[in-house]
Amino acid sequence: MNPLNAFTSASLAGLLAASLTAASPAHAETIRVAIGTQDTTINCATGGLLIRELKLLEKYLPRDGKYKDVTYDIQWKNFTSGAPLTNEMVADKLDIGAMADFPGSNNGAAFLKAGKQSHFITVLSGSTHGSGNGIVVPTQSGVTSLAELKGRTISVPFASTAHGMLLRAVASQGWNPQKDVNIITQAPEVAGPALQANKIEAHADFVPFVELFEHRGIARKIFDGAQAGAPTYHGALVSGEYARKHPEVVVAYLRAALEADRLFAADPERYSELIERVTGIEAAVNYLYHGPLGLQTRDLTWKPEYRKALATSIDTLKLMGRESPLRADTFIDDRHIRAAFKQSGLNYEARLADYARLPLKANDAVTGKPITEVQRAAGIWVQGEPKVRHYASIEGAFGDLQKIESQGRRVRAVYVHDHIHRIKLLAPNTWFAVDARGQLSAFLQKDAATAYAAASKGRVLDYAAARNAAKPAV
Repeated sequence: MNPLNAFTSASLAGLLAASLTAASPAHAETIRVAIGTQDTTINCATGGLLIRELKLLEKYLPRDGKYKDVTYDIQWKNFTSGAPLTNEMVADKLDIGAMADFPGSNNGAAFLKAGKQSHFITVLSGSTHGSGNGIVVPTQSGVTSLAELKGRTISVPFASTAHGMLLRAVASQGWNPQKDVNIITQAPEVAGPALQANKIEAHADFVPFVELFEHRGIARKIFDGAQAGAPTYHGALVSGEYARKHPEVVVAYLRAALEADRLFAADPERYSELIERVTGIEAAVNYLYHGPLGLQTRDLTWKPEYRKALATSIDTLKLMGRESPLRADTFIDDRHIRAAFKQSGLNYEARLADYARLPLKANDAVTGKPITEVQRAAGIWVQGEPKVRHYASIEGAFGDLQKIESQGRRVRAVYVHDHIHRIKLLAPNTWFAVDARGQLSAFLQKDAATAYAAASKGRVLDYAAARNAAKPAV
């Protein structure tokens, strides 16, 4: 063969191959977006489950500029807690993950130990007062307060935000967590049957399992994180290397989370139902958290209380013997969420300054009048009704409840609000005090109800007695 012809043929073949490569989408860059979720941890819903089920991420992923010919490989993986999710992030099997403040601090420490870095990029839902984590006892237990658990065994999912809450709660009692209580590890799916069988004395857990166990009638809450006043939240983290390479993708994920938050606020019953269909966690429990005046507040801004909570979580690692150079001020990176707010036409600073829970904008289901005072407000979710009924008073709700049940109808849940901590409660496990005027107030703890009853010349009632004390609605 003529060497010139051979060269020409080879050159043409090379040019053709190059041309085909440039033109063929089969050779376009593929960017992985691997997200670890906690579907049953419903505080993570706007950073995982809703984004996935409603395909919101696809709506915001960049597709111009350097991303013009990109193919996205979107991967979702569900976990029941933050620790295994962190393991896969450190192993570079996941790029983004949703978890609480305490396991988040473990995430940051694990990345540093591996010679890498992760960033806490947003809050998803939480409480600046501390509600969300809690301690329950079996329904038939005589224990009514944390102070009665000295010397007893308390189970908790290790390395969870509830574990951090429990250690701090024990310390606040002046107890030594190594000597004065026996803390053992137990996942929620194990603790539920153990509580039902009366095999454990107490159990501490995170969103939504304390209230889920209550709703299912297998446990009774005796302590809420709000009593300790320790802020807590769930949020999202990203691999530092991934954020450096694809900051626009990280912002797109956060824009999807913002839309999920907006949708949930607009129709909490509908999306509580969606969570139930996906996870089996009853819609009534999901609504307890995400409905108006919910147990926690969905909030995608880095409030000072949440920054402090992360610093406290990092300090709590020391109680577990896990020293780390991790620092909250460098671990938190709010640049991406600020960019997501801006691109979504939202004001980050205004939301940062706003501490209000999702407001209750409703009329009393009996009188039809607007509800203006919410301290004694109540709600009933009737089976088969798409929306929760709201009431200006507990006695008004209980009176209507008698009417509903006399019609042979069932209810999904009855909601009231703790008179002291203002947290939303499931009425069947709540204590009540009725004053001289016949007005009912709700309390998480019996001793608080007793003190209020004494001060108001009233009496303490359990749920059954409080229901009977109310006059049926006409």
